[in-house]
Amino acid sequence: MFEFASAERIIFGRGTIREVGSLASGMGSRAIVVTGRSTERAERVVGQLHKEEIKYITFNVGGEPTTTIAKAAVERARRGRCDLVISTGGGSAIDTGKVAAAMLTNSGELEDYLEVVGRGQALAKRAAPHIAIPTTAGTGAEVTRNAVLGVPEHKRKVSMRSGLMLPRIAVVDPELTYSMPAALTASTGLDALTQLMEAYVCSKANPLTDGICREGLRRTGRSLRKAYEDGSNEAAREDMATASLFSGLALANAGLGAVHGFAGPLGGMIHAAHGVICARLLPYVMRVNVRVLQERAADSVALGRYDEIAQLLTGTSTVRAGEGVAWVEELCEALKVPSLGELGLKEEDLATAAANSRKSSSMKGNPIALTDEELVQVLRKSL
Repeated sequence: MFEFASAERIIFGRGTIREVGSLASGMGSRAIVVTGRSTERAERVVGQLHKEEIKYITFNVGGEPTTTIAKAAVERARRGRCDLVISTGGGSAIDTGKVAAAMLTNSGELEDYLEVVGRGQALAKRAAPHIAIPTTAGTGAEVTRNAVLGVPEHKRKVSMRSGLMLPRIAVVDPELTYSMPAALTASTGLDALTQLMEAYVCSKANPLTDGICREGLRRTGRSLRKAYEDGSNEAAREDMATASLFSGLALANAGLGAVHGFAGPLGGMIHAAHGVICARLLPYVMRVNVRVLQERAADSVALGRYDEIAQLLTGTSTVRAGEGVAWVEELCEALKVPSLGELGLKEEDLATAAANSRKSSSMKGNPIALTDEELVQVLRKSL
Protein backbone atom coordinates (compact mmCIF):
# COMPACT_ATOMS: atom_id res chain seq x y z
CA MET A 1 0.00 0.00 0.00
CA PHE A 2 1.18 3.54 -0.75
CA GLU A 3 -0.26 6.96 -1.48
CA PHE A 4 0.97 9.98 -3.39
CA ALA A 5 0.28 13.64 -2.64
CA SER A 6 1.77 16.80 -4.07
CA ALA A 7 1.00 20.38 -4.97
CA GLU A 8 -2.33 20.68 -6.72
CA ARG A 9 -0.58 21.84 -9.88
CA ILE A 10 3.08 21.78 -10.95
CA ILE A 11 4.25 24.06 -13.77
CA PHE A 12 7.81 23.39 -14.96
CA GLY A 13 9.84 25.09 -17.65
CA ARG A 14 12.04 27.98 -18.65
CA GLY A 15 10.17 31.28 -18.52
CA THR A 16 7.22 29.99 -16.49
CA ILE A 17 7.85 32.73 -13.92
CA ARG A 18 6.01 35.01 -16.34
CA GLU A 19 2.76 33.14 -15.65
CA VAL A 20 2.60 33.92 -11.92
CA GLY A 21 0.45 37.04 -12.24
CA SER A 22 -2.26 35.33 -14.24
CA LEU A 23 -2.10 32.31 -11.93
CA ALA A 24 -2.52 34.50 -8.85
CA SER A 25 -5.46 36.36 -10.36
CA GLY A 26 -8.59 34.91 -8.85
CA MET A 27 -6.74 33.10 -6.04
CA GLY A 28 -6.79 36.12 -3.74
CA SER A 29 -6.82 39.88 -3.56
CA ARG A 30 -4.20 40.56 -0.87
CA ALA A 31 -0.91 38.64 -1.04
CA ILE A 32 2.05 38.26 1.24
CA VAL A 33 5.18 37.67 -0.83
CA VAL A 34 7.74 35.73 1.21
CA THR A 35 11.29 36.07 -0.12
CA GLY A 36 14.87 35.42 0.94
CA ARG A 37 17.22 38.11 2.23
CA SER A 38 16.41 40.53 -0.58
CA THR A 39 13.15 41.39 -2.28
CA GLU A 40 15.04 42.17 -5.50
CA ARG A 41 14.70 38.55 -6.68
CA ALA A 42 10.93 38.91 -6.30
CA GLU A 43 10.64 41.96 -8.55
CA ARG A 44 9.40 39.88 -11.49
CA VAL A 45 6.64 38.55 -9.25
CA VAL A 46 5.49 41.77 -7.58
CA GLY A 47 5.46 43.57 -10.93
CA GLN A 48 2.94 41.04 -12.19
CA LEU A 49 0.83 41.39 -9.05
CA HIS A 50 0.69 45.14 -9.61
CA LYS A 51 -0.56 44.61 -13.16
CA GLU A 52 -3.24 42.22 -11.92
CA GLU A 53 -4.25 44.77 -9.25
CA ILE A 54 -3.46 42.36 -6.44
CA LYS A 55 -2.38 44.22 -3.31
CA TYR A 56 0.70 42.81 -1.64
CA ILE A 57 3.11 43.08 1.26
CA THR A 58 6.53 41.47 1.49
CA PHE A 59 8.35 39.50 4.16
CA ASN A 60 12.05 38.67 4.12
CA VAL A 61 13.58 35.48 5.52
CA GLY A 62 17.20 36.31 6.27
CA GLY A 63 18.46 32.78 6.91
CA GLU A 64 17.21 29.32 7.76
CA PRO A 65 13.75 29.78 9.30
CA THR A 66 13.15 29.64 13.03
CA THR A 67 9.95 29.64 15.03
CA THR A 68 10.56 33.33 15.70
CA ILE A 69 10.80 34.13 11.99
CA ALA A 70 7.75 32.00 11.17
CA LYS A 71 5.66 33.70 13.87
CA ALA A 72 6.65 37.11 12.51
CA ALA A 73 5.55 36.05 9.02
CA VAL A 74 2.23 34.77 10.35
CA GLU A 75 1.64 38.00 12.27
CA ARG A 76 2.44 40.12 9.22
CA ALA A 77 0.11 38.05 7.03
CA ARG A 78 -2.72 38.20 9.54
CA ARG A 79 -2.26 41.92 10.17
CA GLY A 80 -2.27 42.54 6.42
CA ARG A 81 -5.51 40.53 6.05
CA CYS A 82 -3.80 38.44 3.37
CA ASP A 83 -5.70 35.69 1.59
CA LEU A 84 -2.88 34.55 -0.72
CA VAL A 85 0.73 33.54 -0.09
CA ILE A 86 3.45 33.63 -2.73
CA SER A 87 6.86 32.35 -1.67
CA THR A 88 9.89 32.78 -3.88
CA GLY A 89 13.39 31.74 -2.88
CA GLY A 90 15.07 28.69 -1.43
CA GLY A 91 13.60 26.19 0.99
CA SER A 92 13.72 28.72 3.82
CA ALA A 93 11.36 31.15 2.10
CA ILE A 94 9.06 28.40 0.86
CA ASP A 95 8.82 26.68 4.25
CA THR A 96 8.04 30.02 5.90
CA GLY A 97 5.37 30.59 3.26
CA LYS A 98 3.83 27.20 4.01
CA VAL A 99 3.58 28.06 7.71
CA ALA A 100 2.03 31.46 6.96
CA ALA A 101 -0.53 29.90 4.60
CA ALA A 102 -1.46 27.24 7.15
CA MET A 103 -1.85 29.69 10.03
CA LEU A 104 -4.01 32.07 7.97
CA THR A 105 -6.80 29.50 7.95
CA ASN A 106 -6.18 27.70 11.25
CA SER A 107 -6.67 29.19 14.71
CA GLY A 108 -4.29 29.07 17.63
CA GLU A 109 -0.54 29.44 17.95
CA LEU A 110 2.32 27.91 15.99
CA GLU A 111 3.29 25.69 18.96
CA ASP A 112 -0.09 23.98 18.72
CA TYR A 113 1.02 22.33 15.49
CA LEU A 114 4.76 21.69 15.93
CA GLU A 115 6.17 18.20 16.35
CA VAL A 116 8.45 17.27 19.28
CA VAL A 117 8.56 20.66 21.03
CA GLY A 118 4.89 21.58 20.53
CA ARG A 119 1.50 19.94 20.92
CA GLY A 120 1.57 18.28 17.50
CA GLN A 121 -2.08 18.98 16.75
CA ALA A 122 -3.40 18.25 13.27
CA LEU A 123 -4.42 21.17 11.09
CA ALA A 124 -8.19 21.44 10.83
CA LYS A 125 -8.44 23.45 7.62
CA ARG A 126 -6.62 23.56 4.30
CA ALA A 127 -3.95 26.25 4.08
CA ALA A 128 -4.66 29.49 2.27
CA PRO A 129 -3.85 29.49 -1.47
CA HIS A 130 -0.07 29.37 -1.87
CA ILE A 131 2.09 29.66 -4.99
CA ALA A 132 5.62 28.33 -4.33
CA ILE A 133 8.44 29.41 -6.65
CA PRO A 134 11.89 27.92 -5.95
CA THR A 135 14.96 29.90 -6.99
CA THR A 136 17.42 27.18 -5.93
CA ALA A 137 17.70 23.56 -7.05
CA GLY A 138 17.85 21.48 -3.91
CA THR A 139 15.09 21.18 -1.33
CA GLY A 140 12.01 20.42 -3.42
CA ALA A 141 10.08 22.27 -0.69
CA GLU A 142 7.55 23.48 -3.26
CA VAL A 143 5.97 20.00 -3.32
CA THR A 144 6.44 18.78 0.27
CA ARG A 145 3.88 18.69 3.06
CA ASN A 146 6.03 20.00 5.90
CA ALA A 147 7.99 23.04 6.98
CA VAL A 148 11.24 22.69 8.92
CA LEU A 149 11.86 25.32 11.60
CA GLY A 150 14.76 25.89 13.96
CA VAL A 151 13.91 26.14 17.65
CA PRO A 152 16.90 27.97 19.18
CA GLU A 153 15.87 27.44 22.79
CA HIS A 154 15.81 23.67 22.22
CA LYS A 155 18.85 23.65 19.91
CA ARG A 156 17.10 21.55 17.28
CA LYS A 157 14.94 21.69 14.19
CA VAL A 158 11.38 20.39 14.10
CA SER A 159 8.58 20.18 11.56
CA MET A 160 5.07 21.45 11.12
CA ARG A 161 3.58 18.71 8.99
CA SER A 162 0.26 18.15 7.20
CA GLY A 163 -1.04 17.28 3.77
CA LEU A 164 -3.19 20.39 4.14
CA MET A 165 -0.01 22.50 3.86
CA LEU A 166 0.81 21.54 0.28
CA PRO A 167 1.01 24.60 -2.00
CA ARG A 168 -1.77 24.98 -4.55
CA ILE A 169 0.70 25.71 -7.35
CA ALA A 170 4.43 25.06 -7.73
CA VAL A 171 6.13 27.10 -10.46
CA VAL A 172 9.57 25.66 -11.22
CA ASP A 173 11.51 27.84 -13.66
CA PRO A 174 15.12 26.70 -14.19
CA GLU A 175 16.04 30.22 -15.34
CA LEU A 176 15.68 31.41 -11.74
CA THR A 177 18.62 29.20 -10.72
CA TYR A 178 21.10 30.58 -13.26
CA SER A 179 22.43 33.21 -10.83
CA MET A 180 23.12 30.77 -7.98
CA PRO A 181 26.75 30.98 -6.86
CA ALA A 182 28.87 27.84 -7.01
CA ALA A 183 28.78 27.13 -3.26
CA LEU A 184 24.99 27.32 -3.18
CA THR A 185 24.75 25.18 -6.32
CA ALA A 186 26.86 22.58 -4.52
CA SER A 187 24.99 22.50 -1.21
CA THR A 188 21.50 22.54 -2.71
CA GLY A 189 22.39 20.05 -5.42
CA LEU A 190 23.88 17.64 -2.90
CA ASP A 191 20.76 18.05 -0.76
CA ALA A 192 18.65 16.97 -3.75
CA LEU A 193 21.00 14.03 -4.35
CA THR A 194 20.67 12.98 -0.70
CA GLN A 195 16.88 13.17 -0.82
CA LEU A 196 16.68 11.13 -4.02
CA MET A 197 19.05 8.50 -2.68
CA GLU A 198 17.43 8.18 0.74
CA ALA A 199 13.92 8.01 -0.70
CA TYR A 200 15.11 5.22 -3.03
CA VAL A 201 16.56 3.00 -0.29
CA CYS A 202 14.27 3.89 2.62
CA SER A 203 11.86 1.46 4.24
CA LYS A 204 8.78 3.10 2.64
CA ALA A 205 10.02 3.33 -0.95
CA ASN A 206 7.25 2.54 -3.42
CA PRO A 207 6.98 1.90 -7.18
CA LEU A 208 5.85 5.44 -8.00
CA THR A 209 8.61 7.23 -6.11
CA ASP A 210 11.16 4.67 -7.36
CA GLY A 211 10.74 5.85 -10.94
CA ILE A 212 11.01 9.49 -9.88
CA CYS A 213 14.18 8.75 -7.90
CA ARG A 214 15.86 6.87 -10.73
CA GLU A 215 15.34 9.73 -13.17
CA GLY A 216 16.44 12.32 -10.61
CA LEU A 217 19.60 10.37 -9.77
CA ARG A 218 20.48 9.98 -13.43
CA ARG A 219 20.12 13.74 -14.04
CA THR A 220 22.10 14.63 -10.92
CA GLY A 221 24.91 12.29 -11.88
CA ARG A 222 25.36 13.87 -15.27
CA SER A 223 24.72 17.51 -14.37
CA LEU A 224 25.52 18.58 -10.80
CA ARG A 225 29.23 18.99 -11.37
CA LYS A 226 28.58 20.73 -14.70
CA ALA A 227 26.20 23.23 -13.04
CA TYR A 228 28.77 23.86 -10.30
CA GLU A 229 31.61 24.46 -12.75
CA ASP A 230 29.57 26.54 -15.20
CA GLY A 231 26.43 28.17 -13.85
CA SER A 232 25.45 29.31 -17.35
CA ASN A 233 25.08 25.72 -18.57
CA GLU A 234 21.33 25.79 -19.27
CA ALA A 235 20.93 22.06 -19.80
CA ALA A 236 22.67 21.27 -16.51
CA ARG A 237 20.57 23.86 -14.66
CA GLU A 238 17.38 22.33 -16.08
CA ASP A 239 18.51 18.85 -15.06
CA MET A 240 19.15 20.02 -11.50
CA ALA A 241 15.84 21.89 -11.27
CA THR A 242 14.15 18.65 -12.35
CA ALA A 243 16.16 16.59 -9.87
CA SER A 244 15.28 18.99 -7.05
CA LEU A 245 11.57 18.82 -7.86
CA PHE A 246 11.73 15.03 -8.07
CA SER A 247 13.57 14.82 -4.74
CA GLY A 248 10.75 16.75 -3.07
CA LEU A 249 8.09 14.52 -4.62
CA ALA A 250 10.00 11.43 -3.51
CA LEU A 251 10.69 12.42 0.09
CA ALA A 252 7.12 13.63 0.60
CA ASN A 253 5.72 10.27 -0.44
CA ALA A 254 8.35 7.74 0.65
CA GLY A 255 10.52 9.23 3.38
CA LEU A 256 14.20 9.67 4.06
CA GLY A 257 16.97 8.07 6.10
CA ALA A 258 19.93 8.54 8.40
CA VAL A 259 21.42 11.62 6.72
CA HIS A 260 18.26 13.58 7.40
CA GLY A 261 17.91 11.87 10.76
CA PHE A 262 21.19 13.55 11.70
CA ALA A 263 20.48 16.83 9.90
CA GLY A 264 17.62 17.96 12.12
CA PRO A 265 19.46 17.77 15.46
CA LEU A 266 22.72 19.02 13.94
CA GLY A 267 20.93 21.99 12.37
CA GLY A 268 20.02 23.15 15.85
CA MET A 269 23.53 22.58 17.26
CA ILE A 270 25.73 24.27 14.65
CA HIS A 271 25.25 27.27 12.38
CA ALA A 272 25.30 25.58 9.00
CA ALA A 273 22.92 25.34 6.07
CA HIS A 274 20.86 22.16 5.91
CA GLY A 275 22.24 21.26 2.48
CA VAL A 276 25.84 21.55 3.67
CA ILE A 277 25.18 19.24 6.62
CA CYS A 278 23.55 16.66 4.35
CA ALA A 279 26.37 16.90 1.81
CA ARG A 280 29.05 16.26 4.41
CA LEU A 281 27.25 13.28 5.95
CA LEU A 282 26.10 11.60 2.74
CA PRO A 283 29.18 9.54 1.75
CA TYR A 284 29.75 8.37 5.33
CA VAL A 285 26.13 7.29 5.78
CA MET A 286 26.27 5.52 2.42
CA ARG A 287 29.40 3.65 3.42
CA VAL A 288 28.11 2.52 6.83
CA ASN A 289 24.71 1.53 5.41
CA VAL A 290 26.29 -0.62 2.70
CA ARG A 291 28.66 -2.28 5.18
CA VAL A 292 25.97 -2.96 7.78
CA LEU A 293 23.53 -4.27 5.18
CA GLN A 294 26.20 -6.66 3.91
CA GLU A 295 26.92 -7.84 7.46
CA ARG A 296 23.41 -8.02 8.93
CA ALA A 297 20.92 -8.09 6.04
CA ALA A 298 22.62 -9.45 2.94
CA ASP A 299 19.25 -10.24 1.35
CA SER A 300 17.96 -6.67 1.73
CA VAL A 301 16.49 -5.02 -1.35
CA ALA A 302 18.28 -1.83 -0.32
CA LEU A 303 21.69 -3.40 -0.90
CA GLY A 304 20.88 -3.98 -4.56
CA ARG A 305 19.52 -0.46 -4.76
CA TYR A 306 22.86 0.97 -3.69
CA ASP A 307 24.35 -0.87 -6.68
CA GLU A 308 21.70 0.74 -8.90
CA ILE A 309 22.47 4.18 -7.43
CA ALA A 310 26.13 3.73 -8.33
CA GLN A 311 25.17 2.82 -11.91
CA LEU A 312 22.74 5.74 -12.27
CA LEU A 313 25.22 8.29 -10.96
CA THR A 314 28.21 7.07 -12.94
CA GLY A 315 26.37 6.05 -16.10
CA THR A 316 28.21 2.72 -15.99
CA SER A 317 26.22 -0.52 -15.74
CA THR A 318 29.02 -2.63 -14.25
CA VAL A 319 29.84 -0.66 -11.09
CA ARG A 320 28.68 -1.61 -7.61
CA ALA A 321 27.80 0.14 -4.36
CA GLY A 322 31.37 0.67 -3.19
CA GLU A 323 32.24 2.49 -6.38
CA GLY A 324 29.13 4.62 -5.93
CA VAL A 325 30.31 5.64 -2.46
CA ALA A 326 33.71 6.56 -3.90
CA TRP A 327 32.03 8.61 -6.65
CA VAL A 328 30.05 10.60 -4.07
CA GLU A 329 33.16 11.12 -1.93
CA GLU A 330 35.04 12.45 -4.94
CA LEU A 331 32.11 14.72 -5.88
CA CYS A 332 31.97 16.20 -2.38
CA GLU A 333 35.69 16.95 -2.56
CA ALA A 334 35.34 18.54 -5.99
CA LEU A 335 32.44 20.68 -4.75
CA LYS A 336 34.51 21.77 -1.71
CA VAL A 337 32.07 20.66 0.97
CA PRO A 338 33.42 21.75 4.38
CA SER A 339 33.75 19.35 7.30
CA LEU A 340 31.29 19.60 10.17
CA GLY A 341 34.27 20.35 12.39
CA GLU A 342 34.89 23.49 10.36
CA LEU A 343 31.23 24.38 10.90
CA GLY A 344 31.42 24.09 14.67
CA LEU A 345 30.71 20.46 15.59
CA LYS A 346 33.01 19.12 18.34
CA GLU A 347 33.96 15.67 19.52
CA GLU A 348 32.12 16.22 22.80
CA ASP A 349 28.90 16.90 20.85
CA LEU A 350 28.81 13.56 19.06
CA ALA A 351 27.04 11.42 21.68
CA THR A 352 24.29 14.01 22.15
CA ALA A 353 23.83 14.44 18.40
CA ALA A 354 23.62 10.67 17.90
CA ALA A 355 21.08 10.26 20.72
CA ASN A 356 18.89 13.07 19.38
CA SER A 357 19.08 11.76 15.83
CA ARG A 358 17.73 8.38 16.91
CA LYS A 359 14.41 10.05 17.79
CA SER A 360 13.99 11.49 14.29
CA SER A 361 11.27 10.15 12.00
CA SER A 362 13.80 10.18 9.14
CA MET A 363 16.14 7.88 11.06
CA LYS A 364 13.30 5.38 11.35
CA GLY A 365 13.16 5.27 7.54
CA ASN A 366 16.81 4.19 7.16
CA PRO A 367 17.00 0.81 5.39
CA ILE A 368 18.64 -0.75 8.45
CA ALA A 369 18.82 0.27 12.11
CA LEU A 370 22.24 1.62 13.06
CA THR A 371 23.73 1.17 16.53
CA ASP A 372 24.73 4.10 18.72
CA GLU A 373 28.36 3.28 18.01
CA GLU A 374 27.75 3.31 14.25
CA LEU A 375 25.95 6.65 14.49
CA VAL A 376 28.86 8.18 16.38
CA GLN A 377 31.31 6.72 13.85
CA VAL A 378 29.50 8.53 11.02
CA LEU A 379 29.61 11.82 12.90
CA ARG A 380 33.28 11.41 13.80
CA LYS A 381 34.23 10.85 10.16
CA SER A 382 32.38 14.06 9.24
CA LEU A 383 34.49 16.22 11.58
